[in-house]
Amino acid sequence: MNVNRSRLSVGALAVVGAFSLGYILSGVDGTPILGRAHAAVATTQSEMSGPFVGATGGDMAAIVARNGQSVVNISIAGTHKVKSGMSDTPIDPEDPFFDLFRRFGIPQQPSETPVHALGSGFIVSPDGTILTNAHVVEDADEVTVKLTDKREFRAKVLGMDKASDIAVLKIQAENLPVVQIGKADQVKVGEWVLAIGSPFGFENSATAGIVSAKSRSLPDGGYVPFIQTDVAVNPGNSGGPLFNTAGEVIGVNSQIYSRSGGYQGLSFAIPIDVAMNVEKQIVEHGKVEHGRLGVMVQEVSQPLAQSFGLSKPGGALVGNVEKGSPAAKAGLASGDVILGINGRDIASSGELAAVVANIHPGDTAKLQVWRKGSMHSVEVSVGSATGSNTLASSDKRESETDHGKLGVSVRPLTSDELAEAGVKGGLVVQDVSGPAAAAGIQAGDILLSVNGEALAKPEQLRSLIAKAGKHVAILVERGNTKLFVPIDLG
Repeated sequence: MNVNRSRLSVGALAVVGAFSLGYILSGVDGTPILGRAHAAVATTQSEMSGPFVGATGGDMAAIVARNGQSVVNISIAGTHKVKSGMSDTPIDPEDPFFDLFRRFGIPQQPSETPVHALGSGFIVSPDGTILTNAHVVEDADEVTVKLTDKREFRAKVLGMDKASDIAVLKIQAENLPVVQIGKADQVKVGEWVLAIGSPFGFENSATAGIVSAKSRSLPDGGYVPFIQTDVAVNPGNSGGPLFNTAGEVIGVNSQIYSRSGGYQGLSFAIPIDVAMNVEKQIVEHGKVEHGRLGVMVQEVSQPLAQSFGLSKPGGALVGNVEKGSPAAKAGLASGDVILGINGRDIASSGELAAVVANIHPGDTAKLQVWRKGSMHSVEVSVGSATGSNTLASSDKRESETDHGKLGVSVRPLTSDELAEAGVKGGLVVQDVSGPAAAAGIQAGDILLSVNGEALAKPEQLRSLIAKAGKHVAILVERGNTKLFVPIDLG
């Protein structure tokens, strides 16, 4: 059991820049970088060759005028856990470990650093439902949404899906302007698109470009078939909308490909149908489920196509089938080439992953499979990706929502853990942030009671915190020490 044995204390905090990227994958040799841009788009598009006229007759200026008020600026405040660092504390030169400490320093306890970041989002319902990127609000304790009329609202994170990088926010407002949702599958390579967002904090900036490619698979991109564009997207643009010339949202700006960390002509958006599927599941069920077959697949090259007797490259070649998976139960095997699913042609392995992920677990999928020189039809009962790498929902965020403003993720103790700790009940802290972290509670602590009422189930904690006022006293056991910790819920 991961139970803390150290003293109750609050870690040191350090400031993090507001405009840092969500992540950057790079080598030191100048090879390309893939980074998530924390917000919307840049301000200008140079050397435009003529007016932009959409299918509905509207130009880009009309699209901005019609939809600008539906795009919001998002700022977050939170904490991020930092790995152990090293101290320069002086050591006695006569100490036998002096040379070791002189070279490597003294290990410090892990701490949390404040996080302040900016992003973009857009309103999809008049009562305040907002879409943005999951990586924008992932470490947030507080999320503030600012409208174009300068009104600001504290937002609640209804849920997030890290697999698709989509988060759903809610603000308490009425009669808000909303965007019109389009169809990403009707997007054509070469058509004009426009983005609105807050690059580097410059609110409601608009940039335009064209669709460069569709169904792009990216490292750490999960199952998402990204829309590639040359629209200028920079830090602060993440979560902002991508519009077609009809003024409809067809994507959510999410990532950039760059050597410098800034825009260099390659930006990627999450198709709006993927985002709205996540939004619907979170609003209706409070969680997101993705379909899963349980196969590892690869692209079919020209040599592979010839080897398997295919007339042309295409489909997804099954390399491995997990034991006991839905695919294994349906009889799929290594060497099968999946060419279609539910009547839809599969052109690449990435396309298969995207289609399967959007099938509801338990539904039956009909696969068109090329096997040993002939076509076969295979029916598969699609499984759930929950708990696998395909779905990484925010346990931390769900726990914070369930437990009010306390900011902890907990679970009951097992019988062995109860015996080891010598207690009759309690909840183990798995993750902590917000007021609980500020009060000194750490992962591994055992919460025994709230205001004198013993804890045995997470539901009890949720109920007690919901009924509490601005202050609660929680009995915490850490190692052999029990201590009441007062917490200001704000």
